[in-house]
Amino acid sequence: MPSPPLRLGVNIDHVATVRNARAGHHPDPIRAALAAVEAGADGITAHLREDRRHIRDADVEALMRVLSVPLNFEMAATDEMVAIALRLRPHAACLVPEKREERTTEGGLDIVGTRAHLAPRIGALSEAGIRVSLFVEPEEAVMDMARRLEAPVVELHTGRYCEAVAEGDAAGTARELARIARAAEYGAGLGLEVHAGHGLALDSVAPVARLPQIAELNIGHALIGEAIFVGLARAVADMRAAMAAART
Repeated sequence: MPSPPLRLGVNIDHVATVRNARAGHHPDPIRAALAAVEAGADGITAHLREDRRHIRDADVEALMRVLSVPLNFEMAATDEMVAIALRLRPHAACLVPEKREERTTEGGLDIVGTRAHLAPRIGALSEAGIRVSLFVEPEEAVMDMARRLEAPVVELHTGRYCEAVAEGDAAGTARELARIARAAEYGAGLGLEVHAGHGLALDSVAPVARLPQIAELNIGHALIGEAIFVGLARAVADMRAAMAAART
């Protein structure tokens, strides 16, 4: 039996990173989002950080006005971000860890140690009709806690797997892929919708895309980087083709 279709969410954060390097208006992340959708993206992801280092408030507001596909609003589980999400009502809110000094998100959200902090915020978002996703490490105990917190979606952190691929570490690649596969199967068995993302590129996406329990991949940095050489439409099309070939 063929696996169900696999969705692609395109993260536009680093189009905004380039724009903000000169504190101007170009390149426009909204234009990039629309181009990605035209090229076949099923959704758009944007992370509004506390320090606004890339995506700005006005970007999220504009995305809500113009997108014809779901917006996945990545956010820290802070009162400020919850208030913004409740005001804008995106399709989904993906709760992620956030450290001011980090270059990019490092590791999954500690939903076990911070469950008392997360529970009321997940509840408020869910009551507003926002689909809550938790960006987490691929571990069975974490899947259990996501279920207890009544978050319908988990996004498995694939960063360590992608690092092992990039370093040519065959043993590490196999070990990390096995972690992702076990967590995906276990989480799906609990009734969670399973997504995956962070660091995925054309050389690493196929084994993850092949996992039948994974419903969506969220990819940004590799697509924006590849777009420098081939254009965003081609980069998205190539990624979709690689995902489809793996899933077939």
